[in-house]
Amino acid sequence: MEISSSLLLVIVLAVLMLVMWWRKTSGLSLPPGPMALPLIGNLHLMDNSAPFKSFTKWSKTYGPVMTVYLGPQRTVVLVGYDTVKEALVDHADDFADRAPIPFQYKVLNGYGLFISNGERWRQLRRFTLTTLRDFGMGRKRMEQWIQEESRHFVKSFEDTKSEPVDPAFFVSRAVSNVICSLVFGQRFEYEDNNLLHLLQIISRVLRFVSSSRGQLYNVFPRLMDHLPGRHQAMFKEVEDIKNFVLGKISEHELNLDVQDPQDFIDCFLIKLKQEKDNLDTEFHKNNLWTTVANLFLAGTETTSTTLRYALMLLIKHPHIQEEMQKEIDRVIGQNRMPTMEDRKSLPFNDAVIHEVQRYLDIAPLNVPHYATHDITFRGYVIPKDTVILPMLHSVLRDEGQWETPWEFNPEHFLDANGNFKKNPAFLPFSAGKRVCVGESLARMELFLFIVSLLQKFSFSSPEGPDGIDPSPEVSGFGNMPRNYKLIASPR
Repeated sequence: MEISSSLLLVIVLAVLMLVMWWRKTSGLSLPPGPMALPLIGNLHLMDNSAPFKSFTKWSKTYGPVMTVYLGPQRTVVLVGYDTVKEALVDHADDFADRAPIPFQYKVLNGYGLFISNGERWRQLRRFTLTTLRDFGMGRKRMEQWIQEESRHFVKSFEDTKSEPVDPAFFVSRAVSNVICSLVFGQRFEYEDNNLLHLLQIISRVLRFVSSSRGQLYNVFPRLMDHLPGRHQAMFKEVEDIKNFVLGKISEHELNLDVQDPQDFIDCFLIKLKQEKDNLDTEFHKNNLWTTVANLFLAGTETTSTTLRYALMLLIKHPHIQEEMQKEIDRVIGQNRMPTMEDRKSLPFNDAVIHEVQRYLDIAPLNVPHYATHDITFRGYVIPKDTVILPMLHSVLRDEGQWETPWEFNPEHFLDANGNFKKNPAFLPFSAGKRVCVGESLARMELFLFIVSLLQKFSFSSPEGPDGIDPSPEVSGFGNMPRNYKLIASPR
């Protein structure tokens, strides 16, 4: 029996009314959002090359708290500084948990600091913060390590003899060595093939998870697991990082001195021994290698990406580069190594570095959060098992917080007298209980590395400022800058 189009329309309307009635009577009031289709959700409406652009556009219709469907996954997107701050800071306990992102979950199996929740996360975060601080994160000891690495960093650019080079691995080697000193207790020579191989893998993995194919895996992981493609190669490459970390752990076990721990791995191994009879402990090998891998990857790629982008923007805006150098010459000169104490006397440099982070917008969607229980927020209910995206892009580009949010403008961080001024919407490291554990380290690296480089070099492009394209090559999970070449000319 055929159903007429009129009858079919009546049935569809009746079902929609029934769903709306059920939501109302059950007390479930989801935030509004665009109409979703079965299975694919709102994917057909999204700009898959830059999802945050679609979310920003939709928020003008549905408001700062809205529901979208990434495939079958219900997702609540939070837009704007006030909304994100209210969630992550004012309701910190409700919004503290991480989403089980399929790609990361398959690699880490739920272990480690960055994607764990509950007691595992609390124990690992407390231990990690305490241990990193004990080894100098944010303190004088770490400043000295970064200063020493700066000498090698500067020397690597001197060796280019003003020839055009891709700065990617110049930068990532220096940044990686800082976190390696903390985690592994050693730095690596810049020509070390193992280090270069791992840095190449890290770069490829982050570009993959930010690509359309990477996003597709996270939406349909069960289907993608049975299909060939780039994701299968990525899982194999990640094994190299795992094996490297496990090898370092084995070396530490052989040489461990419980009275004199040298780095993060030593401290974790000592804690593991202390808790060996505790059946509920989170200090075991699975959490050790995954947390070390977390720190190695995050401590390498985010800061090195920011540094590469900083150099790109300074080439694009040579007058800003020149103004930074004049301030450095006036305060530090050409011979003395920069220190963190100099930052308060270099307000323009400090402002530019902050503006680089704001303008780069390295994690536009933020690392996804998760509702592990029903959350009531702004009159809505965010049901358990909902992915939550507190969009950092919407904070760093909030037109109510920044005078010219779409322009690269260091004046955002300077007052009328040229003094550095803070802005509460400067949240590149996120906020609340999941704020980046390496924030103080990253701030120190960015300041000391950039000032050290500008003290010794002027940077330009073989094609001139107009040859630099600061728009991201990939804008999924992260904004990834385009590859480019620069010339480091001694001053």
